[in-house]
Amino acid sequence: MKKLLAAALLLISISLQGLTVQGATISVSQFVEHPALDAVLRGFQDYLKEKGVEATYNVHNAQANMGTANQIAQQMVGEKADLLVAIATPSAQTCVQALGKAPADLKRPFLFTAVTDPVAAGLVKDLAKPDPGVTGVSDLLPVEEHLRMVMAYKKDLKKLGLLYNAGEANSKATIASIKELSGKLGFETVEATAAKTADVHQAAKSLVGRVDAVFIPTDNTIVSALESVIKVGVQNKLPIFAADVDSVKRGAVAAMGFDYYKHGYQTGAIAERILKGEKPENIPVEFQKELQLHINAGYSKQMGLEPPPALLAKATEVYQ
Repeated sequence: MKKLLAAALLLISISLQGLTVQGATISVSQFVEHPALDAVLRGFQDYLKEKGVEATYNVHNAQANMGTANQIAQQMVGEKADLLVAIATPSAQTCVQALGKAPADLKRPFLFTAVTDPVAAGLVKDLAKPDPGVTGVSDLLPVEEHLRMVMAYKKDLKKLGLLYNAGEANSKATIASIKELSGKLGFETVEATAAKTADVHQAAKSLVGRVDAVFIPTDNTIVSALESVIKVGVQNKLPIFAADVDSVKRGAVAAMGFDYYKHGYQTGAIAERILKGEKPENIPVEFQKELQLHINAGYSKQMGLEPPPALLAKATEVYQ
């Protein structure tokens, strides 16, 4: 009798665990459509699918509009999903703000991803001990290693253009790191900013004749209009470097970053833990450390550079 009872309890336990994951509803806020962030979402969903998590997704895209991102965040809180997910810093910030104002019965676990500096963005106060109901995965790059790659590519680098949206906290954090390192590495920085995608082309043109190369951080506004920057680079033999490898296949000279699909996959693993009942605040913010080097040899030549043999030899991916 005791064995039967134990077996029955085990079956009930397994069933309840299944209910925690099966049939879950996940609301997602993605700030803008571009390959890196699309890859994050795809990796996230693929991980959960592979683990047998049959989730219903409410996916919202702000199309790089902060007003829309705020509306999406408020809508997501009202959807009463089992988990709220934000892809990129602006969407994460609006979700945290909306959850902070929400009544207790509408508060839900929150998971951010593709956020460069979660502390500077106001998402958590402590990476090791996140705020109640919040955790995530950061795409913070080892900036010095990336800059040394740029310098190996462009050996006569004296002035580096920094093209970004000053309204994006993730970009500001990266730009601050670059400026701090520039003296140590021996080059000056020149900034150009664009508040919206329509301004990106003109901001890129403003750097022509003033810098030896341009670096684009993981900036949602600039990357979503990357083709206009690449056009300026080709027309003026001005090398364009990017922080995300997905931008290289689109025309950036090179990037030392990581696979955003894997970034999303890693985020999916945290989502599974939360859906199984683990509290987000008990999961430290994670980082992805596996770097890749992507080189676009064809666009390098169009922008006046020959890819260094030493970098080609260790590149993860080379586009012709």
